[in-house]
Amino acid sequence: GQPHILARFMAADSVKSMKKARRIGMTWMILCLGGAVAVGYFGIAWFQLHPEQADAVTNNNERIFIELAQILFNPWVAGVILSAILAAVMSTLSCQLLVCSSAITEDFYKGFIRPHAAQKELVWIGRAMVLLIALISIWIAADPDSKVLGLVSYAWAGFGAAFGPVIILSVFWRRMNAAGALSGMVAGALVVVLWKQYSGSALYEIVPGFIAGLIAIVVVSLLTKAPAQAVVDNFDRADRDFRTAV
Repeated sequence: GQPHILARFMAADSVKSMKKARRIGMTWMILCLGGAVAVGYFGIAWFQLHPEQADAVTNNNERIFIELAQILFNPWVAGVILSAILAAVMSTLSCQLLVCSSAITEDFYKGFIRPHAAQKELVWIGRAMVLLIALISIWIAADPDSKVLGLVSYAWAGFGAAFGPVIILSVFWRRMNAAGALSGMVAGALVVVLWKQYSGSALYEIVPGFIAGLIAIVVVSLLTKAPAQAVVDNFDRADRDFRTAV
């Protein structure tokens, strides 16, 4: 039912499991990010002691893990380790292609253009979107001066600024409505693009984008009609159950 909507959103099987899910999720993230940072620091120390091996890393510092694996491990072991990179890339790529295709097909095409489209039509639209998104991705990645970290940083800035304020306020502010949420997503994403392309500032673009999205949600929500009472009641019920559980 509606009281468990927050638990479902966080991929927990029930509200009562939120504490355990929080501990597991945060522990896993700390270990993963700590390992990535440790590889970076170890690479700095190693290549300072062995500058003759640092050419590839000097030209592209994102290759530090690849170079260390090739230098420190037997070729058989290095092959297994490096295959993990390819596996991670392929799994992420397939998921992102499907998510983007599904979002465009279901939320945009069916939601706004063809609400009564047949399932067969939606399947072909989804396939076409997969191809289109793949071609756009290849075009972006073809730039020899672009780096994975920079592209990922830019993409996550867009995600964070567009959806971050909406998610946070949907949990903590019952007054947010659909118009405010949509305005926040558009404003956040737009500010990220404009800031990145034209500001020339070293400030990470997610910061102004997030602030702009937050302001847009609050202003538009207050200037437009409040959510229906049923929505507010569901919000209060879910919030009460969540606070009781955690």
